[in-house]
Amino acid sequence: MAERWNHNIHYHPMILSAVPAGARSALDVGCGEGMLARALRQRVPEVTGVDLDSNSLALAREQGDDVRYVEGDVLTEPLPSFDFIASVATLHHMDATEGLTRFRNLLNPGGTLVVVGVARISSIRDCPPELAGFVAHRVHKARKDFWQHPSPVVWPPPVTYTQMRRLARSLLPGVHYRRHVLWRYSLLWKKPSERTVRADKS
Repeated sequence: MAERWNHNIHYHPMILSAVPAGARSALDVGCGEGMLARALRQRVPEVTGVDLDSNSLALAREQGDDVRYVEGDVLTEPLPSFDFIASVATLHHMDATEGLTRFRNLLNPGGTLVVVGVARISSIRDCPPELAGFVAHRVHKARKDFWQHPSPVVWPPPVTYTQMRRLARSLLPGVHYRRHVLWRYSLLWKKPSERTVRADKS
């Protein structure tokens, strides 16, 4: 499984690099077969993976790790709060506002959220990155073993890149939005600590 590659796995190193020092708990939203969850477990003592697809979770549990895998809807499943939350190609499977709000609420003060998602183009400004994506895809696929994951697919994405950027900025003040070449965007947000919130109110 370590040799697999696709457009989502490509961004796992970026996600792992965002794990804050001292994080004690992490949530992988839409964990699928658990590749990212297991990588997170190398850095974080307690990792939970949540997914609706029972077949993918069965494969994840076969790996024999100590990640806690939960079959359920992240929007409604009773979950504790976490120091780090990652969501890869999952947000477009749900209402984006509800999803980002839920992630925000599940995150501990001072914690970090990373979302890698897919969206659709809305204007001619989106075309250059799309074309660059085709070139990058062909280069990577020629050098690596492309893996088509077995989890359910939603296409086309319901939200455009522009809509996602605006939504994220309204729900996650100070979020860092970035458009990536391989048909992905990312959101990086650190939730204000309680000390910061108290200072802002004083």
